[in-house]
Amino acid sequence: MTSTQRFLRRKPLQSFDELGEPSSGLVRSIGLTQLTLMGVGSTIGTGIFFVLSQAVPVAGPATIVSFVIAGLVAALTAICYAELAGAVPVSGSSYSYAYATLGELPAVVVGACLLLEYGVSSAAVAVGWSQYLDKLLNNLFGFELPELLTRTPAQGGIVDLPAVTLVALCGLLLIRGASESARVNAVMVAVKLLVLVMFVALAAGGWQADHFANFAPAGVTGVMSAAGIIFFSYIGLDAVSTAGEEVRNPRRNLPLAILIALGVVTTVYIAVAVVAIGAQEPAGFAGQEAGLAAILEHVTGGTWPGTVLAAGAVISIFSVTLVTLFGQTRILFAMSRDGLIPPRFHRVHPLRRTPVQNTVVVCVAVGLLAGLLPIDFLAEMTSVGTLVAFTVVAIGLIILRRTAPELPRSFRVPFYPVSPILSIAGCLWIIADLRPATLAVFVIWVTVAVVGYFGYGVRNSRLESAPDEAGQDYGRRQ
Repeated sequence: MTSTQRFLRRKPLQSFDELGEPSSGLVRSIGLTQLTLMGVGSTIGTGIFFVLSQAVPVAGPATIVSFVIAGLVAALTAICYAELAGAVPVSGSSYSYAYATLGELPAVVVGACLLLEYGVSSAAVAVGWSQYLDKLLNNLFGFELPELLTRTPAQGGIVDLPAVTLVALCGLLLIRGASESARVNAVMVAVKLLVLVMFVALAAGGWQADHFANFAPAGVTGVMSAAGIIFFSYIGLDAVSTAGEEVRNPRRNLPLAILIALGVVTTVYIAVAVVAIGAQEPAGFAGQEAGLAAILEHVTGGTWPGTVLAAGAVISIFSVTLVTLFGQTRILFAMSRDGLIPPRFHRVHPLRRTPVQNTVVVCVAVGLLAGLLPIDFLAEMTSVGTLVAFTVVAIGLIILRRTAPELPRSFRVPFYPVSPILSIAGCLWIIADLRPATLAVFVIWVTVAVVGYFGYGVRNSRLESAPDEAGQDYGRRQ
């Protein structure tokens, strides 16, 4: 085997019996409803509760168009995920798909993108949770948390302690078990949707058409830049596919959950964005924290609607952090099982049936990010990781259609190959509009991952000890 063949060797993924348990030690305990709510739970709240404060100053009222663009790109990618998830129902999401189609080194790069995506997004939403918690305490009890303990060093504080606390609480729940986490998430998602319906109903009373004047002050550039900021709010759709080995009847339920979650998320996002811009305060969203709660207070003239919304955000953003942390632990689990990172990350607790050591390491790392870095930087870093992972999924779908056309698929992408090609083009278009500093940090992160692969992964890969398996097509192993 040449060096090039060694780095591009493909993992011959095995298909599990849908009615049995996977050999990984994880347990199939998540049904369609819980899985769908995981997708909704990790998506709604990531963006709509606070990303408007970041996007509207960039694009103005045309932020609505930015939501539509981000949603269309996400939809194109979601259907690619749906086909691959139904055909290859394992943990690891696009990392596993890349390993089966592109090879080992590309899979490591995708894994690095996913770790960036989930880790940084978990930190970002934890910071947003801190803002709404401060708002809730102020409305209920008339006091605010000390700024030194709710601000990052870049914002003049010491550490964002509420954000760190949220990560710790989610970690304890994940250690307890996947099914317990899914049930808690389902309750929090129900609260979240009710709160957003209340927001739309009440804020519509403050609608003013002149808020849409000067619709796109920064033109196409502003719209696309805002789409890049907003795009990280769609990461919940691929979080669904990280649970492939813990889902009952995965070939049916994984694609369905992705498509249903996409429909719910896109509808809610656009509805809330339209109403929020129409009812925004005279000062707009610039510098506004807990923006939706502030809009309700402006429209109603009282504090109770904002208090209810802030309480709903505190509960619902908890669910976002919970699912994105879950996704990161399962990516690490899959990479560790393949030998590309140390084995401690795929060890499952004999009683809890969860990767406890993995979860602790993830929560410590995310807690540090949430406590020390500002939210705008975190949001954009999440976007670039998500976009690269989405691009690879579309490429992987095209390759798998050619290399394994006979592979059973419970869902097939419509308008193939136009849909995956448009998905790739859309992702690259948004990436091109991200800030150079964001792209530079991303390149550094990927470089570190590649160096780690050559220093550890290439020698410890499971395929290194089974070279006869490398390079075989997945379809021929069924």
